[in-house]
Amino acid sequence: MDTLTHILRGLFGYAALIGIAVALSYNRRAINWRIVGAGVFLQFLFASLVLFVPPVRAAVDWVGGRFVDLMGFTQEGVRFVFGSLADQQKHGVVFAIGILPSIIFFSAFTSMLYYLGILQKLVWAFAWVIQRFMPLSGAETLSASANIFLGQTEAPFLIKPFLPSMTRSEIFTIMVGGMATIAGAVMLAYVSFLGGESDAEKVLFATHLITASVINAPAGLMISKIILPQTEEISRDLAVSKEKIGTNLVDAICLGTTDGLKLAVNVGAMLITFTALIALGNGLFGWIGAPHTLAIGGTEIFHYPGFNSWIAEVTGGAFKTFSLEFVLGLIYAPVAWLLGIDYGQLLQSGQLLGTRTVLNEFVAFLQLGEMKANGVLTDRRTIIILTYAMCGFANIVSIGIQIGGIGTLAPNQRENLAKLGVKAVIGGTLACYLSACVAGILVPV
Repeated sequence: MDTLTHILRGLFGYAALIGIAVALSYNRRAINWRIVGAGVFLQFLFASLVLFVPPVRAAVDWVGGRFVDLMGFTQEGVRFVFGSLADQQKHGVVFAIGILPSIIFFSAFTSMLYYLGILQKLVWAFAWVIQRFMPLSGAETLSASANIFLGQTEAPFLIKPFLPSMTRSEIFTIMVGGMATIAGAVMLAYVSFLGGESDAEKVLFATHLITASVINAPAGLMISKIILPQTEEISRDLAVSKEKIGTNLVDAICLGTTDGLKLAVNVGAMLITFTALIALGNGLFGWIGAPHTLAIGGTEIFHYPGFNSWIAEVTGGAFKTFSLEFVLGLIYAPVAWLLGIDYGQLLQSGQLLGTRTVLNEFVAFLQLGEMKANGVLTDRRTIIILTYAMCGFANIVSIGIQIGGIGTLAPNQRENLAKLGVKAVIGGTLACYLSACVAGILVPV
């Protein structure tokens, strides 16, 4: 397709996603369209600055390069602990040794920045810019801005004193913002998946993941205020909580390391479970699609021809048998089309979008990295759109994480957290998809 067609497809998809959010709204008459317009403007503004303004692109590339440096620093600690087992030349990439430790180190690094007050200043600066355009409360704007750097349970810590008195709309915004972005700790893992052995590729995808996190912030704010508009009075004060993590810098680093270890173990355990479940599902689906013959005494009574070979033929070998990935690809192919992905990549892209929603984004990014490395997905534009579309924590498991995390900080909000959970997953997903449409419109063909 030519550039104009891609732009029109992206604009249509963007408008359709806004329409879905409006259809899901609790109070359509109360939607503040100024917030919606500002959200659209900020998304395209931030993305255009990164893609088309050389000084801004250079600055974001520099940050992406520092992410890659952090991965290298992590490997120094890994080699000290695991010795020759960390040598990728001998053993290849061992996930538990080569990937998960980056989550631990970045969690400790983030905790250190938080204790020093550096992270709070960055968050406040982003919140200040967003609030100049969007008439939102200071607390929810700060939390959404914090989600650019922190996870969905760490960001609310910046506004802990305000959580108990937040309105239902504000709490929903906190939830959607957390699901519409990813934490810096897992971003390093995704950079490793997509970049492979190339430092240039790592910097490229670090830049896109950083950009996705930035433009997902206004998208999450916009979508949340469409689905659950604010009707009560709010405070616009941008006041960051003064609480520190840890009693001193060393304690903060230790606490961050412990939290990172918990996250890394949780990620590893989830990958084992979900990969096994995918294998189980594929075994069942493959059996259904395989030919079967029933014979008694050497006489054939019934023959079921199956359709595995037909699937392999009609998909050009992209799917060898009837599988969970094929089913997800069929279901989510229309979504992939809506995001602006070309026809030849719809099934594979739909598979990844479905995996991200039904299972989790970590599995989906791992599969995207494998598809990229194996040549299953070769179109750079498609890979970039999928990177934006999957750059968030919007899945069912996140509902429980938020109820446990935010609910601990504000126990009186647990009922709201539980009731709004499913809509928050949808809102976070829509926010990521909006960013994917922006990427589809702006990224060159």
